[in-house]
Amino acid sequence: MRIHTLDLRFQGLPGLIASYLIESGGEYALIETGPGSTLETLRAAIRAVGVDEAAIKKVFVTHIHLDHAGAAGWFAQQGATVYCHPNATRHLIDPSKLIDSARMVYGAQMDALWGDMLPAPAGRVVALQDNERVPLGEIEIIAWDTPGHARHHHAFIIGDVCFTGDVAGMRLEHSRYLSVTAAPPQFDPVAYGQSLDRLAAASFKKVYLTHFGEVSDVAWHLRTYRQRVTDVYERVAADFRAGVSVEENRRNYAAAEHAIAVAAGVNEGLWEKGEDANVTSMCADGVRLYCEKGR
Repeated sequence: MRIHTLDLRFQGLPGLIASYLIESGGEYALIETGPGSTLETLRAAIRAVGVDEAAIKKVFVTHIHLDHAGAAGWFAQQGATVYCHPNATRHLIDPSKLIDSARMVYGAQMDALWGDMLPAPAGRVVALQDNERVPLGEIEIIAWDTPGHARHHHAFIIGDVCFTGDVAGMRLEHSRYLSVTAAPPQFDPVAYGQSLDRLAAASFKKVYLTHFGEVSDVAWHLRTYRQRVTDVYERVAADFRAGVSVEENRRNYAAAEHAIAVAAGVNEGLWEKGEDANVTSMCADGVRLYCEKGR
């Protein structure tokens, strides 16, 4: 098996969104497609490693947020089968509600950020249950149900490595700062912790983050990230109980995360780059929404 990390250069920046090209026994699959706005970059990256994109017959998306699955419909329209969580299938087949919701958030920036999300033909979308396996050449790709960031989230396992989507957070340029992926509307710290415990118990040799790249210090990463999820929830919950406004919550969240990042050695350039991939104001809203639901 060969794993190719393909940098989609989101917004022209390296190291923000990855797609993974898996090669085994003469067969090819993608794990994550990134957004529609980076489709041409992805296609060029596939060709650059000597693979004809028409040879990719299987595409796996961890969840249907636009930065992970925005280009999945294009591959399905070319004849690939897209594998996803059972709760994600309808949004891949008809992404209109997803697009409308995103447009409400991003407004005039929507097209430049995310591009088109094309509908996938229903016959090309396959829902995978927890622990279900898909053969690829000489290997199998196993789906693990891993809620916490989203209820419709899978991690994908191949042997002793795991492709974590957003359930193991964001870590840029191998820094020691782990940014909690908590965008609305389905952040759930309890489910998050359970998913991370499951990953940690598997003792993977490596994990591959969509944001961004290969991680070898797996035990430290998962242990530290689990605590980070707890910390951001407890911080926002305390502000919520104190009656802090939405805007003040966003400011508090950004200030606290910035301080943690700086203490971990992150410079201002890397901090600003991280904001392009995992906006703190949006994460603050995601955690607050969980608190507002009273869970």
